Amino acid sequence: MIALVLLGILALVVGGCVCVVWAERGGPRWARAVAAVTLGAGELLRSFGKNRDQGLGQSADDGD
Repeated sequence: MIALVLLGILALVVGGCVCVVWAERGGPRWARAVAAVTLGAGELLRSFGKNRDQGLGQSADDGD
């Protein structure tokens, strides 16, 4: 059961990444919408990870 859930999440992530690439190349409106949601979710997860690292007293330096 857990494998099916993880497989579903993986399919959503891969599909989102495909839509990001397709939208960059001028894809349809729905692909641009999915790409915007995918990029927004990525930013949200990135900021959540940085806040979590700072809360644990670790460095939030991303290597830039």
